[in-house]
Amino acid sequence: MTDLRLTIVARIKAKPGLEARMQQDLLSLLTPTRAESGCITFDLLQDTSNPTVFVLYENWKDQAALDAHFQQPYVKQVLQAYEETLAEPINVMTLEKIG
Repeated sequence: MTDLRLTIVARIKAKPGLEARMQQDLLSLLTPTRAESGCITFDLLQDTSNPTVFVLYENWKDQAALDAHFQQPYVKQVLQAYEETLAEPINVMTLEKIG
């Protein structure tokens, strides 16, 4: 049986001075996202040398679960907030375990 699990690593950089708002927005995603049926792991990290940089480390059952995640109202709300808080485009890596 093939493991279709997806891993997402997203680097998110806040505009200077907006890191607290970005952190609150991202923290608001943790509980509801972790409750989604297709979510395996959803962790938020912050760069210890640059507090404007956050990383979301996520594992999803499959692409359909990830797609469903992006349809949730709480996700759409944070994505809309990014219009004000993002310093640069989000760098997203979508990974599959191969070994």
